[in-house]
Amino acid sequence: MLIIFGASGDLTARKLIPGLFNLYVAQQLPENFVVLGASRSDMTDEEFRDKVVNKSPYLKEKLEDLKDNYVKGFTDRIFYEDLGSDYTAEYSGLAKRIETLNVDSGTESNYMFYFSTPPSLYEPIAKNLADAGLNSQEKGWKRLIVEKPFGYSLESAKILNNGLQQYFKEPQIYRIDHYLGKETVQNLLVTRFSNSIFEPLWNRNYIHHVEITNAESVGVEKRGGYYDKSGALRDMFQNHLMQIVSLVVMEPPIGDQPEEIRNEKVKALKSLRIMQDEKTLFDHTIRAQYVASEINGEKVKGYREEDGVDPNSITETYAAVKFFVDNWRWHGVPFYVRTAKRMPTKVTEVIIHFKTPHHQIFKDSGVSSKDNKLIIRIQPDEGVLIKFGVKVPGQGFKVERANLDFYYSSLAQTYVMEAYERLLLDAMQGDATLYARADEVEAAWEFVDPILDYWKNGKDVRMYGYAAGVWGPENSDELIDDLGYWRNPGENLADDPGYCVIC
Repeated sequence: MLIIFGASGDLTARKLIPGLFNLYVAQQLPENFVVLGASRSDMTDEEFRDKVVNKSPYLKEKLEDLKDNYVKGFTDRIFYEDLGSDYTAEYSGLAKRIETLNVDSGTESNYMFYFSTPPSLYEPIAKNLADAGLNSQEKGWKRLIVEKPFGYSLESAKILNNGLQQYFKEPQIYRIDHYLGKETVQNLLVTRFSNSIFEPLWNRNYIHHVEITNAESVGVEKRGGYYDKSGALRDMFQNHLMQIVSLVVMEPPIGDQPEEIRNEKVKALKSLRIMQDEKTLFDHTIRAQYVASEINGEKVKGYREEDGVDPNSITETYAAVKFFVDNWRWHGVPFYVRTAKRMPTKVTEVIIHFKTPHHQIFKDSGVSSKDNKLIIRIQPDEGVLIKFGVKVPGQGFKVERANLDFYYSSLAQTYVMEAYERLLLDAMQGDATLYARADEVEAAWEFVDPILDYWKNGKDVRMYGYAAGVWGPENSDELIDDLGYWRNPGENLADDPGYCVIC
């Protein structure tokens, strides 16, 4: 049984129920499976079913292709319980409803509790579940799935962890990060560890630098109020991008068991060199904010003009960080990671830049400025691209870059699961590989906290501006030392100058 707290919210209708519906259509749900939505809205079972399935805009197209009785087979598994005015009130009524559904549906007391609520409610809900005996695993298993943001800082993450661990054991707690549910993020592991053309080269001897870009073409949209308290570093870098970094950096695990992989990810995050002094933080971090611009003839608001945003906000919508990893494998290899809103295109990719050969016999042809690259595209156009040198036909040895590419879309008859489908199914099966452990979350915050502190309290901190629709402020290329510039997968859509200081 999946019990969703905050079930009347947007996430349930937009992601959770469509994910479960796809699993139902693919016949991957357990035979005795039910969903119980729980929140403070006054709804009947039928009204909840209409909201999240029958009249849901997120399922409209899928439902048109299916027979009514088939859809009814899914909606009959969905129920709703009104928690009244307060999540923190005791749960005797909820416990009775769960027990009734458990007996009627034969779910054998196996429960997953999904917290689709603000983090401030995590501990009170966990306590109420424990008080009602719903954390006990004497009959069946009990698992807790919590949504990000998991903490606002290292201190708050520790408080959240301790709050949950009072009532549930760590192996029962699943911290969901939908980025890890993406097939191409997991493919990072396979690309590395199952190919002898990459694994022997995956170190400081052959890799010059590593670049990770997460770009979104949209602004903050309707999330201005939340985003202004968060910013790019907390919203994307601390969780999603640090997870990707850990998969690139980690050592080979002993096997593919969840704990073996998670152990190595924690070691990877703990090996990142934490930046403490102001000079390093000044040289190795850049923050910026998008300003009003025109994209494709359409005027676009600046960040400070967005709804819910403080007109004098110094919250970053662009964050770029250079850092090093203190272990044998990566000693001296710089990592460049950036995330931003209002970029020319939506894209997330990892670029491994290999060193040029030590003995350059074709250096006069200009090849020295064109390194070999392995590009792992996480979204969109999921796939892998290798850039390597080939001879241009004709006299002499003129060298040009050529591409070897693979796209997931080219796999005929293959269905790539959505992130939430994969993660929900894994949680049902007790596979925690793609979920963050407490020490993993805390290790990520240990690295990010000093940057946030410097940006808030440092002396010479700058907030740069960049026109909406360009690849960030022009001086962002200065972060990449002698290498020239970032790889920008797409062309600039705005002609405004890309650089200014706005505070």
